[in-house]
Amino acid sequence: MRRNLKSQPGDAACLTPRQVEILTLIRDGRRDTGYAPTLQEMADRIGVSKITVYEHVEALVSKGLLARRSYKARSLELTPSARLPDDRPTLLPLVGRIAAGRPIEAIETLDAVDLERIYASRYPVRALRVMGDSMIDEHISDGDFVVFEERSNPRNGDTVVALVDGQEATLKKFYKEKTRVRLQPANPAYQPIYAQNVAIQGVVIGVLRRY
Repeated sequence: MRRNLKSQPGDAACLTPRQVEILTLIRDGRRDTGYAPTLQEMADRIGVSKITVYEHVEALVSKGLLARRSYKARSLELTPSARLPDDRPTLLPLVGRIAAGRPIEAIETLDAVDLERIYASRYPVRALRVMGDSMIDEHISDGDFVVFEERSNPRNGDTVVALVDGQEATLKKFYKEKTRVRLQPANPAYQPIYAQNVAIQGVVIGVLRRY
């Protein structure tokens, strides 16, 4: 089946490079300060005249990608239809801190958590969905996603994705012993796996969970 590659109204492919710049400035301004930059500020930033910025803004409003509140300064904002090249589902707004122990003062921040940057690695990074509870004491539960680096050189104590005897894949803590490998569960209800033929598929670097 052939895919329809026609651009949608909010796609960056429908916009000029200058319009993408203006949308980005408005989005980032609202994210960083809570309000949009002025037309003059945008003109100064991208090196064009204020009237040029105005014309682009009007075009973006007519395309349904920008909205403004009448008679209110700095009120430009992106509509839900606007999509920019650097908008990614892995970029999550970071709005502050919250205490899990003693209460702390609530301080709002305007930043972002970039999952791609958190898990950036010189190795390929992959994810697997966990089935079972053998790693529960490592706070890895059934249904979680483990993020792992695709490499075969773990250290003792690392949580690894291991292939035992070329057949059974398992998630366990890795320990190299004299003549064998011990794959240790993190649940007293399970026994360790002792094996000599163990291929390490990856080393876990994170856990993702959705409630």
